[in-house]
Amino acid sequence: MSTRVRRAAVGVAALGLVLVSLGWGRAVDMPAGTVSSASAPVAADQQFPQLTPAVARQLDDAVRKVMDEAKVPGVMVSLSAPGKGSYVRTFGVADKATGAPIRTDMNMRIGSVTKTFTVTALLQLVDQGKVRLDDPIGMYVAGVPNGDRITLRQLAEMRSGLFNYSEDEGFFKALTTDPRRPFTPQELLAYSFKHPVLFQPGAKFYYCNTNLILLGLVVEKQSGQKLDDYINEKVVRPAGLHHTLFPVGAEFPKPHSQGYTDQTASGKTEDAADWNPSWGWAAGAMISDLDDLKAWTKVMATGTLLKPATQAERLKVVEALPGTGYGLGIFNVQGWIGHNGSLPGYQALAVYLPEAKATLAVMLNTDVAYEGSEPSTLFGQAITKVVTPDHVFTLPAQSVTAH
Repeated sequence: MSTRVRRAAVGVAALGLVLVSLGWGRAVDMPAGTVSSASAPVAADQQFPQLTPAVARQLDDAVRKVMDEAKVPGVMVSLSAPGKGSYVRTFGVADKATGAPIRTDMNMRIGSVTKTFTVTALLQLVDQGKVRLDDPIGMYVAGVPNGDRITLRQLAEMRSGLFNYSEDEGFFKALTTDPRRPFTPQELLAYSFKHPVLFQPGAKFYYCNTNLILLGLVVEKQSGQKLDDYINEKVVRPAGLHHTLFPVGAEFPKPHSQGYTDQTASGKTEDAADWNPSWGWAAGAMISDLDDLKAWTKVMATGTLLKPATQAERLKVVEALPGTGYGLGIFNVQGWIGHNGSLPGYQALAVYLPEAKATLAVMLNTDVAYEGSEPSTLFGQAITKVVTPDHVFTLPAQSVTAH
């Protein structure tokens, strides 16, 4: 579930984009390995334990173990539940060259968590009567293959059948040759539309960034605003977020962490902090910090910016992968509701467990996979094994075509 570009054996959640983790990039019926979910002992107090110093030490150990194994330079974690306390920690460095420590006030790119903002914007327009979920995309955007049959709902739930632009060979080459260049939404769609559709609308799940580019264009057309302006004004601000931004280019407010990726032309790890995220646009371009990501996670999962009936539509999940359902731009993994994200150099995880009203936000400064798994997934899995052993966050790993 990310904006990622292509890489061989990339971990779940993210990959459909060649260099950015914005998507899964595979249909459900394709072979998939699974991330190990060995059970862990630990303290579950009914649905969620008190975050005591003893539990905090277990969490510290779990996070450090993943860091060491996956060679993650820096990570920050925020975990809390009403009446249970909170756990907020940083580990490692923000800059490998200087050794500067990573801090909770640092901005990070959030990859496909952007999708939750874009879909919220779309659903606000549903509430205003400006669009309907079962409208065909062809009503709003011309030239879409099967555009008279693919609905906005099918785009949001990743069941359109359109080809993922980030898996196109030409796109991968263009992005890796000059990662600082801007892309327009129309250029991104052109990479997709030159390919035949993969299946008929609604037939299966296939994580695809193309879907979100189209929904971003719908938001622009029906709101009369540029997508960045609409999301910043009508989603970010009403949600009470103060350090979250839909950028128009490569701007990256300070303080921010550097970000390390091997999704490069040479295959060597590089710092991607100044890369232009426009290729992710409505699927993965946004920036946030840990406090905002935590706050947004609850807003997204509980629907405070939407009418209750509209939020209910959002949370109607269909099976996407084993143990995982996907609704309208949101997933449910073993009861945890939210999204993950990955862009070259950065990953994020933002999930909420309704039973305990627990919020987990993780941000890290690399997207380099470890044994085929996304490091954000490994952190989510390790943390939830400690606090919610009956709800372990486990996303199936999928391979992405190597090029």
